[in-house]
Amino acid sequence: MLFKKLIVCTVTLVLSAAALAAPKKLVHPKEFAKGRPFSPGLLVGDTLYIAGQVGQDLKTGTIPDDFEAEVKQTLDNIGLVLKEAGMSFDNAVSVSVYLTDMELFQRMNAVYITYFKEPRPVRTTVGIARLVGKAKIEITVTASK
Repeated sequence: MLFKKLIVCTVTLVLSAAALAAPKKLVHPKEFAKGRPFSPGLLVGDTLYIAGQVGQDLKTGTIPDDFEAEVKQTLDNIGLVLKEAGMSFDNAVSVSVYLTDMELFQRMNAVYITYFKEPRPVRTTVGIARLVGKAKIEITVTASK
């Protein structure tokens, strides 16, 4: 019995070490500009880490004036990274939302729930003073296969 437990512990340790040593793979959809000082996404093992995305149109660089359109564009940008990694919004396990005005929370949530279905990922929403340009929202996502 002790020998069996020792084998199980050893196998668990080896698998854990292998996961820690997993190489980072760049996830960079063709729609995203090259040469930025960050990666749109990194896949480490079966876990995808998506950099904070704002509602910037990837072709024009503009952020919509309408807040709901900005949230939708933000999530569409995230969707491109998920798709490039062979995932979808169903794979999301953790989401962080940054809002420049917490009064926008309900409006953000109305769009958010159309992308993330039950069971929804865990989420943190934080009010902050300012984002890049005129962005009112930024979202980061962690997903797992």
